[in-house]
Amino acid sequence: MAPPLIQLKDIRLAFGGTPLLAGVELSVSAEERVCLIGRNGSGKSTLLKIAAGLVEPDQGSRFVQPGATIRYLPQEPDFSGHASTLAYVEAGLGPGDDRYPARYVLEQLGLHGDEDPANLSGGEARRAALARVLAPSPDILLLDEPTNHLDLTTIEWLESELDGRRSALVMISHDRRFLSNLSRSTAWLDRGRIKQIDRGFAAFESWRDEVLAEEEREQHKLDRRIVDEEHWLRYGVSGRRKRNVKRLGNLHALRQQRRDYRGTAGNANLAAAESEKSGRLVIEAKNISRTYGERKIVDNFSIRIQRGDRVGIVGPNGAGKTTLIEMLTGANPPDSGSIRFGANIEMATLDQHRESLDPKSTLAEALTGGRGDHVMVGGKPKHVIGYMKDFLFGEEQRRTPLEALSGGERGRLMLARALAKPSNLLVLDEPTNDLDLETLDVLEEMLGDYEGTVILISHDRDFLDRVVTSVIVPEGQGRWIEYAGGYTDMLAQRGADLKREATKSPTAAEKKEGETETRVAPPSAASKRRLSFNEKHALETLPKTIAKLQAEIEKQRLALDDPDLYAKDRKKFDQASAAMTKAQEELQAAEDKWLELEVLREEIEQA
Repeated sequence: MAPPLIQLKDIRLAFGGTPLLAGVELSVSAEERVCLIGRNGSGKSTLLKIAAGLVEPDQGSRFVQPGATIRYLPQEPDFSGHASTLAYVEAGLGPGDDRYPARYVLEQLGLHGDEDPANLSGGEARRAALARVLAPSPDILLLDEPTNHLDLTTIEWLESELDGRRSALVMISHDRRFLSNLSRSTAWLDRGRIKQIDRGFAAFESWRDEVLAEEEREQHKLDRRIVDEEHWLRYGVSGRRKRNVKRLGNLHALRQQRRDYRGTAGNANLAAAESEKSGRLVIEAKNISRTYGERKIVDNFSIRIQRGDRVGIVGPNGAGKTTLIEMLTGANPPDSGSIRFGANIEMATLDQHRESLDPKSTLAEALTGGRGDHVMVGGKPKHVIGYMKDFLFGEEQRRTPLEALSGGERGRLMLARALAKPSNLLVLDEPTNDLDLETLDVLEEMLGDYEGTVILISHDRDFLDRVVTSVIVPEGQGRWIEYAGGYTDMLAQRGADLKREATKSPTAAEKKEGETETRVAPPSAASKRRLSFNEKHALETLPKTIAKLQAEIEKQRLALDDPDLYAKDRKKFDQASAAMTKAQEELQAAEDKWLELEVLREEIEQA
């Protein structure tokens, strides 16, 4: 087995109360791809910071292979002290690193390098941060939610780029498709410890269910043993005192084991407060259009949405998804065309900016509006503590200020606020942001049971496949088309992945959603494959490597041609034989790699 590039042993960390990390072990070898899974608040991001050397644990050791390079992608990058995105990315290069990859990766991610970091949108900031960690081609990449704020075209490009690299990966993500496509092993951080399997995320959920079922069986056995021992203590025949004392001690140990057991956190109890049914027709749009300056955002689009439909809107940042949804819901009337709403429509919305809340206000105040101890759920009062527990918040978090909540906890809070309003039409803009996998499962189930109509924007391909009944996609020049089925069904019907239109920078009046991001980003890997920087570099350098290996083989062959070498110097003979064998193996691998890349280059040029 290959020696680890990075190894964490017996990592322990507590911030008062129950330990966050209680003896975590994690080892990552060269080219290994690990997805780090766990509930929101389980300590995943903290563990990644410990691996990056940014946080010191209370106990345990961190080993990094001498000479190994590590790059860490935080959820919230710090751009302070950098005048441009290029300067920020170049600051992540190591001593002696070539500067070219910094600009190359930025361009691949749709940035020019002269952007002011202070004015970046969420998606642009995430792309700049990705460029900073990708440009040096490190031995180990530690990625904390790399797909957050990225559109589908960029997510698919990132998948292709990471798949072509030789860096070891440790990834935290809520994007199931991203994890399934890239991971080869899974580390599950659960109740302060890690359980690991040498299989990718696709096998995780069935394995997790088996582990939890076995754990439940073991706890049931423990409970039965305690009952049996207590029965013996009360009614058993007395024996030798020493033996009785020992058995009593065993009973105390069993009880302590039961008290120490940390059960799973359970699942969120998401339920939308539904109002009376709407009419059969919910929204009918006829030939609606919207133009900003000379740019057509929506051109002559028509759709009929009926009760019970689940409509997904997808597309690159800057395509006009939020503009379209605002037109369909009446928040922003179209320039031309008509919108007709059905009878008895009650709408609840969750926007991508998650509303503006006072970060100093408490969790309970955010849910109750600062009025009393009850939340109005579907027009009926419910105690705030009970409602908090439905969304996996503990009673002790009642007075927690919002600024202290994690990204996932803020996501659950905004869902709790939106779902409390009576509705028969849910409009959700990026509802999956920062939610853990278990909460995503419950959200999907809730939307499946919801009797009303759902319109949502999402970049989560797996979520779209599981939830929506149709997908609306931009086709360029303001044209939008509705496809039946989920995201995968849409791709099959279109025969191509999504592409980003090349547009000029928007004016201030045009800046909406993450749609200020109108720079040209790369097309997806499936629609137009590009050679990565490493592949281009390999094509340029492999011929020289091949020539050197051929020269080495010839050198050793000349040495071995001496018929008396074995008798005169056995050690030199063995060294020459080993060196020749090694060079031949490396030559074969280099020639195979060069041929593979040359064929790929020709295919791309002919596409």
